[in-house]
Amino acid sequence: MKIAITGGTGLVGRALSSELVRNGHEVFILTRKVNEQSINSVKLVQWLNPGDQPESQLEGIDAIVNLAGATINGRWTEEYKQKIIDSRIKATTEVKRIIMALNDKPPVLINASAVGYYGTSLAGEFNEQSGPGIDFLSDTVQRWESSANEVKEFGTRVVLCRFGLILDKNGGALPRMVLPYKFFGGGKVGTGDQWLSWVHIKDVIRGILFAIESSKLDGPVNFVAPSPVTMDQFGKVLSLVLDRPHWLPVPGFALKIALGEMSMLVLEGQRVIPEKLLNAGFSFQYPELEKALREILSE
Repeated sequence: MKIAITGGTGLVGRALSSELVRNGHEVFILTRKVNEQSINSVKLVQWLNPGDQPESQLEGIDAIVNLAGATINGRWTEEYKQKIIDSRIKATTEVKRIIMALNDKPPVLINASAVGYYGTSLAGEFNEQSGPGIDFLSDTVQRWESSANEVKEFGTRVVLCRFGLILDKNGGALPRMVLPYKFFGGGKVGTGDQWLSWVHIKDVIRGILFAIESSKLDGPVNFVAPSPVTMDQFGKVLSLVLDRPHWLPVPGFALKIALGEMSMLVLEGQRVIPEKLLNAGFSFQYPELEKALREILSE
């Protein structure tokens, strides 16, 4: 297959492009700056600059995977929140323009999204039929998904990957979560009762490939393992795997002072179930947290 990826230098983009190349597929990475030559099956395509015409190199592609967008891990000033929104809408709007310009429309757009769509809850359980929340992240995801869905007018199937917390040793939140345990300072964060919907990076990549090939799978799809845990349970499993104590609590007010509004990412959560992936026949390689963390942290 010929697959175009935006956000190809991010956590998911790097892992996805490596897996695609390993399996003999042709990969096009859309990037603002092409400062190196394309290598083997990876071709670098410049986009989002005045005058760029990436569509000239993308005829005949089988799928576009849109992962572009500013990280949400910066302090949420009003300016940075606008950057989070604008970066996603700008990239997705450009993806739509590219598809419109192609003579041969790609059969599928795989568009990144997030379980933040559902808002937060200590007691509720969410699947793909659940409604949206009313906070900043939910509003951002709703705008992002609405922009991606505009591609349907070209006959392109749209899959909205609502990612949970992606676990990987090379990036994302896990290395920062592991650090205090390595120094014997790990413990409960906030009340510890907040739900954490997580997924192993390998299941993310397998799930994206499954979504590309599964023509009946469309719309929002939760990319989370089928066994969400509370933050306290997560810490206890992490301490078991690392053979370190789970004893030193981090009070919620301290995180609110340190992180501001962004503290909701760790102090609030939601229990999300991957109903559509399971019903479509997808089998998780890492459905349980302990197995996932042991694989990731084994080296």
